[in-house]
Amino acid sequence: MLRYILWRLTVMIPTLFLISALIFTIIQLPPGDFFESQIAELRAQGEAANLQEMEELRKQYGFDKPQVVRYFYWVGGMLTGDFGYSFEYQLPVSEVVGDRLWLTILVSFCTIIVTWLIAFPIGIYSATHQYSWGDYGLTFVGLLGIAIPNFMLALILMYFANIWFGISIGHLMDERFLSQPMSWEKARSILSHLWIPVIIVGTSGTAAMIRRLRANLLDEMQKQYVVTARAKGLHPTRALIKYPLRMALNFFVADIGSILPTIISGAEIVAIVLSLETTGPMLIRALQSQDMYLAGSFLMFLAFLNVVGVLVSDIALGFLDPRIRLQGRSTK
Repeated sequence: MLRYILWRLTVMIPTLFLISALIFTIIQLPPGDFFESQIAELRAQGEAANLQEMEELRKQYGFDKPQVVRYFYWVGGMLTGDFGYSFEYQLPVSEVVGDRLWLTILVSFCTIIVTWLIAFPIGIYSATHQYSWGDYGLTFVGLLGIAIPNFMLALILMYFANIWFGISIGHLMDERFLSQPMSWEKARSILSHLWIPVIIVGTSGTAAMIRRLRANLLDEMQKQYVVTARAKGLHPTRALIKYPLRMALNFFVADIGSILPTIISGAEIVAIVLSLETTGPMLIRALQSQDMYLAGSFLMFLAFLNVVGVLVSDIALGFLDPRIRLQGRSTK
């Protein structure tokens, strides 16, 4: 196991290096840069652009140098903790992400917890009561949750909230707290607004997890070791939890690799619809405006979380399922 972990950690270095090169190349593919886009936008609005200031900023941040030099400048800065400067917000990237990152983690973490708390008991019930009226009803609700896109559900809730209650739902806090530092009043406002995006974002994830847990658990419950355990008089609940449920959780552990970057990125389209102060809209805006350091650093952080999440899920699977051997030993 230790040899496997060390080998995976060693492989992570060239993997992240290749990912960084790919991210940098894709960001540079559109013609021009942030400064040219900014000049064009100002002229379209009928405003005069300070060409001299733009040129000074271009030289200051190395945009007059070859792309290879700029790439190593960007990677070297990240290795020393300097994620660059956001031209869109005119602040260092670390300050731009700041509060948005913590709010995104809060929304995503609460969504994951609510998803698990709802999906696990429903998935177990559906598997142990196959083809019952409860199974049919929960299956129908789950299929609706998968079929309806999250952004459409957000639009529907916004419409009915306005029609029925005359209120406008959106944001993660009252508008008077948007530019204020964190306080008890702001925290209470965030908690009072938090349940709406949690329900909307968690709907499809909950429905999908119910279906997957039900299918995996049904497959395990039909295997011979479960039949043998029941024939020997083992209590049904213990026979369910000790082996079938444990084996059915493989997919859940394998999803850790995708859960970690999701916690940071958030639901971008839902965040735009609900005007949430999370990192999703910020990332999309950075990509549109070619804010290279903000977009590139954020995507690189997501890639790092993805690689770490896959490593954690592989190790956890080795401990959870004795049938998985990470050492690759041959059996006869």
